[in-house]
Amino acid sequence: MVEEEVKGKIVSGRVWKQEKEPFRVGSRVVKNKKLTSWELKKQKRLEEKQYKERLQALKDEKDELKRQRVENLKIRREKKEEKERYERLAAKMHAKKVERMRRREKRNKALKER
Repeated sequence: MVEEEVKGKIVSGRVWKQEKEPFRVGSRVVKNKKLTSWELKKQKRLEEKQYKERLQALKDEKDELKRQRVENLKIRREKKEEKERYERLAAKMHAKKVERMRRREKRNKALKER
């Protein structure tokens, strides 16, 4: 059995043509010998995809912070409004009755949220 020879040589091993170097010096230098053009394109696409994912993650994080600030502001305003409402009621009614109303409303609100 004859072993497979290196590509470009025949079985007998005789070299019929000499391998010539390219005439131009610039063409001898191969910038990226390991990667083919397809692999370069694939790598570039992967980098672009990672870049877009990172931008999206930053954008989502920014939106989440903004949404959280708005939510906190709403909660703060609701608490302030509720406090003012109870103060107005306290001016009209007895303090103990206002406190009972407050507890009852909190209990009802907790039951509604379930």
